[in-house]
Amino acid sequence: MIIKPKVRGFICTTAHPQGCAAHVQEQIDYIKGQGTIAEAPKNVLVIGCSNGYGLASRITAAFGGGANTLGVCFEKPPTEKRTASAGYYNTAAFHHAAKSEGLYAESINGDAFSDECKDKAIALLKENMGKVDLVVYSLGAPRRQDPKTGEVYSSVLKPINEGYTAKNLNTDTRKITDITVEPASDDEIAQTVKVMGGEDWELWIDALKQADLLADGCNTVAYTYLGEKLTWPIYGHATIGKAKEDLDRAATAINQQLSGVKGQANVAVLKALVTQSSSAIPIMPLYISLVYKVMKEEGTHEGCIQQLHRLFTEGLYTDSPRLDDTNRFRMDNLELRPETQAKIEALWPQVTEENLFELTDFKGYNEEFLKLFGFGWEGVDYDADTSPMLEADFN
Repeated sequence: MIIKPKVRGFICTTAHPQGCAAHVQEQIDYIKGQGTIAEAPKNVLVIGCSNGYGLASRITAAFGGGANTLGVCFEKPPTEKRTASAGYYNTAAFHHAAKSEGLYAESINGDAFSDECKDKAIALLKENMGKVDLVVYSLGAPRRQDPKTGEVYSSVLKPINEGYTAKNLNTDTRKITDITVEPASDDEIAQTVKVMGGEDWELWIDALKQADLLADGCNTVAYTYLGEKLTWPIYGHATIGKAKEDLDRAATAINQQLSGVKGQANVAVLKALVTQSSSAIPIMPLYISLVYKVMKEEGTHEGCIQQLHRLFTEGLYTDSPRLDDTNRFRMDNLELRPETQAKIEALWPQVTEENLFELTDFKGYNEEFLKLFGFGWEGVDYDADTSPMLEADFN
């Protein structure tokens, strides 16, 4: 078939296997170009390994430190008539690249929230890798089934206490209108925390501890975004923010769990980037387009792989990590520079549909969005007849 992008709202329903491979290879090449990461982990479990920051974490560990990796993701396989999800093709490309250099790389395609998935991961670790010295929790999902009760919880993207009205960019129509989001109910807040908070991170660490699969000095990290004034009403001071606060609670609890192996748990605060998750959050496409514009002009722009390389070298594996007063790694320091935020805040009210491409980097935003699904990469023939069928060797 001829595979072209089909975009609906904030998701692309097709993915290109060769384009996704090019995406993975670009990140591998970047990490290799940075040299070997000192004190890098050797056995790594990445929960949420197939896209965005999770994929970049896996690439950094494998190609920056020679790590064996086990990944967990939930991806759609291809059929003769439909492409797989981008994460499926990303994982296939990662497997091929890692194994070609003699690195162990396997992945489980399943529900990371389930006991079954945790049991499968434990069995594979015992059989093939042994104790892990880094556990990355980078899971993004709209709903979660509690493994004990069977109850299904759904997350919402809403402010708390009062409604919020702000400028919003429709990435399909390129229309800019005010959007009003009504406040979340107490039940919606609780459900969002259940899905996006730290409970499942704790369950993973507990399961690994019970199976004696945590190495001495094991690190674990979960990812979050905090943002600044423009995004606080819908992000930091909203249902997502409550869930992210729960990550901080979980990190404290996990640190107690890891005390026996002298381990460490941290939340890492990363910068705003185009991801499948961020595209769904009101006001974020416009905000990120401005972030890209300003930070590219300043020479401070970074993608997922640059952020993760800095997390490893300036956070996880250094004697002087960049920590805030709540023990979080702060990799968003360049985005939150006062001068950077001042420029973004000054541009925000000026943006209209007529000057969108002049005042923001929406062009770059859109290009990055399509690249997530394997489209727009040099050297890929998008007019060629391409089979969607590709074996990813999932467990």
